Amino acid sequence: MNYKHTYQRIVDEIAARIESGELPPGSKLPSSRELQEQYATSHMTVRTAVTILRDRGLVESISGVGVFVKSVAK
Repeated sequence: MNYKHTYQRIVDEIAARIESGELPPGSKLPSSRELQEQYATSHMTVRTAVTILRDRGLVESISGVGVFVKSVAK
């Protein structure tokens, strides 16, 4: 059985979209509420996923504005 926690699935899918260029640097991620609805999950699960993406240097949060894809040096 190949089971992943929902937060890990969110991280994997957003990271893949960033790496493929579908979400280029400066792109705004969907809101927390939109991600909750898309993945049928809780605010805390989305928050955990965004924290992991931020810790990996893929996104940055701007308080009151949103979460944006960072420029990633290759």
